[in-house]
Amino acid sequence: MKLGNHLLKAAMLSTISIASLSVGSAAFAQDNAPQASDDADENVIIVTATKREQTLEEVPVAVSVTSAAAIERAQVRDLKDLQTLVPSLRVSQLQSSANTNFIIRGFGNGANNPGIEGSVGVFIDGVYRSRSAAAISDLPNLQRVEVLRGPQSTLFGKNASAGVISIVTAAPSYEFGGSAELSYGNRNAIVAKADVTGPIADNVAFSLAGGINKADGYGTNLTDGSKTSERNRWYGRAQLLIEPSESFKLRFIGDYDKIDENCCFVGNIFDGPTGAAIRAIGGKVNSAGIFSYSEYQNFASENKITNGGVSMQADYEMGSLSLTSISAYRESRAKTNADSDFTSADLIGANRGDVDITTKTQELRLASDFDGPFNFLLGAYYFNESINNKQALTLGRDFRNYASALTRGAYVSLEPTIRAAGGVPSTAAPFGGQGQGRFEDWDYKNKAYSIFGTADLELTDGLVLTGGFNYTKDKKNLKSNTTITDVFSAIDLVQVGANAGLPAALPAGFVPAGGTALASGLFPRINNCATVTNAPASSTPNPTRSGTCNPFLDLQALQFLPPFLNIPNAVEDGRTSDGKLTYSVRLAWEATDSINLYASYGTGFKATSWNMSIDSRPFGSDFIAGSPAQGAPLAASAIRTAGLASANLTSGTRYALPEEAKVKELGLKAKWDSVAFNLTIFDQSIKNFQGNSFIGTGFVLTNAGKQSVKGVEFDSSFNPIDALQLRVATVYLDSKYDSYVGSQFGDISGQAVAGIPKWSTTLGATYTMDLNDGKALIFNADYHNESNVVINENPAWRQYKREVNDLSAAATLRFDSGLQVSLWGRNLTNAKYVSVNFPSVVQSGSISGYPNAPRTYGASVKYKF
Repeated sequence: MKLGNHLLKAAMLSTISIASLSVGSAAFAQDNAPQASDDADENVIIVTATKREQTLEEVPVAVSVTSAAAIERAQVRDLKDLQTLVPSLRVSQLQSSANTNFIIRGFGNGANNPGIEGSVGVFIDGVYRSRSAAAISDLPNLQRVEVLRGPQSTLFGKNASAGVISIVTAAPSYEFGGSAELSYGNRNAIVAKADVTGPIADNVAFSLAGGINKADGYGTNLTDGSKTSERNRWYGRAQLLIEPSESFKLRFIGDYDKIDENCCFVGNIFDGPTGAAIRAIGGKVNSAGIFSYSEYQNFASENKITNGGVSMQADYEMGSLSLTSISAYRESRAKTNADSDFTSADLIGANRGDVDITTKTQELRLASDFDGPFNFLLGAYYFNESINNKQALTLGRDFRNYASALTRGAYVSLEPTIRAAGGVPSTAAPFGGQGQGRFEDWDYKNKAYSIFGTADLELTDGLVLTGGFNYTKDKKNLKSNTTITDVFSAIDLVQVGANAGLPAALPAGFVPAGGTALASGLFPRINNCATVTNAPASSTPNPTRSGTCNPFLDLQALQFLPPFLNIPNAVEDGRTSDGKLTYSVRLAWEATDSINLYASYGTGFKATSWNMSIDSRPFGSDFIAGSPAQGAPLAASAIRTAGLASANLTSGTRYALPEEAKVKELGLKAKWDSVAFNLTIFDQSIKNFQGNSFIGTGFVLTNAGKQSVKGVEFDSSFNPIDALQLRVATVYLDSKYDSYVGSQFGDISGQAVAGIPKWSTTLGATYTMDLNDGKALIFNADYHNESNVVINENPAWRQYKREVNDLSAAATLRFDSGLQVSLWGRNLTNAKYVSVNFPSVVQSGSISGYPNAPRTYGASVKYKF
């Protein structure tokens, strides 16, 4: 990897800097030392949501802040667990460790397709993590996690149309210290981590951190008894803080983490009509229910993910102005493979992925701190990313027999006739032979830059008007080299019927059922049948037909690996270029020392997302150039005119249009000695929201015309006595598709967005009992509920719903020496629910899904020094 070279360069630069700058003063470090830990005073929480340090109550934006102490008490291990503390956030882990969806206020995407950047941006110490595989490692030595709700484009340089997750880690300290922790739980769960920090010289400090996270899986592969959905990951992180003067400091960060897991468990929800065909060929499907946590696989899933990078943040103070520069280089690689049919039959031989991502970013900010009524922040951001994506899906040794069983033998018995009538060479492999499939190779380049800024004007004492802007220019190039070796999917069954003596076109003046007369040649790609049930859709060159005049057409469903048109080509150049100006305006009023009010309006933007999958197909408009007048022939299509058309070449989407977000918010923040609360009322929408839906053989990328949500967010804390803190956070979301005509399931405009609950609530309590000799006993409990909600957009699946009830608790004995011992548990009631459901792979009519993890519990020992 190139990462090693970048780490070496950073280390050399750091060494040179230490040698030349160690004679400087450390006063700046002392004056700007990190705030007191949240554990010491959680009522004073410093956030940087506006890229300025403010208290949580002062910052006039919708933000949830989770402190390191709260994360430790709740035994949160990674970002997936964080959703139990932040009701506005939902995190879904899908078919591999590298595919995780982050959703805020019902908006989120980005998993399962490396061409799609998430609408929720993830930043760690100011560095953008463009894909979920680069953001899911275990949480490092934390200071806090900020979840910014709503579009954040005017302060973040890349893709924050739905919100931002900003993770802030602790900087090196000039006071020597650290911690070590060891935890053991059920399923042989072991978490071990340690960190150390301290001075190297008067103006140089360091920190080192590392950890492992291992656990046996909670799913069982009935084929060999092995476990799935295990944990096996580790990370290392090094930092160097150099402060050559009172006004200048440098912070270097290098990190590396690795995941090697058998993930992720998939259970059978509904054993459909294909189950009989699988059993007929000697295969097994587990019909005991998804919460039996058992499945069939022919081989263990492979999830090998490595992430690493280096960054440098430079801060320079020039009187009332401060300059900040953040430079970063990152690499992420995910190698995956899975037996995606989840049966003991070898239907899918392999489903391999190898995604290699290299990202370079540069951010520059200039901020003022004037005594007068006016202040500003001005910034620029540069992003350069390249992705190489290799994918492969091959047929297994049992697929041919399975296809024959599904068709009552026709797939095999008609093969000689089809091969002869279709002109298939005798040297071609048998239909459905093992190893045939699709083999993809994608090359993706993305360069973007943005200029952003905000300005604050204090109109009167305590009344501040803020305006912000962002201009982004985003360019993407895509190349593909995909080959399909499936013999059967390339055969023109219409022509096979014609060669067998069946008429190949409709007669002149033919009248379809319920329709008007159509011109001869309008449907040149269909055999003459008794009726035609509908006119051709814009997304396909062929209409749906009924009748049995061509028996070969009944086998078309097994042609799910049709020929692929690589890009760029004579019609498609594989390039997009987007530019957009977004803005925000906000009025904030400090009504009293304890009450702050604000009203805001903002817009956001996310650029075009390319479909880097086998379902990346030419748009229907490239097949059908226009709708002809009554009786006129179809206009020539660009694909056919360019000579690029081939038998069975289908249309679809190459990319999804840019997202454009809008949000209106009213906020109230209040804080007294023992009570604090935040209230936000909002109306948010995204035009052209990018949806990525699984259809059983691949993913379909589409744009919803408009998705919107109206809602209320409330969070509070109450200390009735010094020893007791009570917490309540709740979110109400009324989320729907205002317009979604071209969804996978047709027009679902007006329908509620699946998977987004109306209500999400978290209740928490912490009681600290002081004992003698400086000891303390701390009890903590958190309860998270999500109201019942339909899981999938499919109208036929409305009966499948999810309700979440998650109770976590911990008891900690803390000694004055820095030692603490804890007993903890997550999902203590062993509640069960399905996170996501989807059509079973190559098993039409069957349904699979991802269940939540069952109860976990254990004990931990931690020592702080």
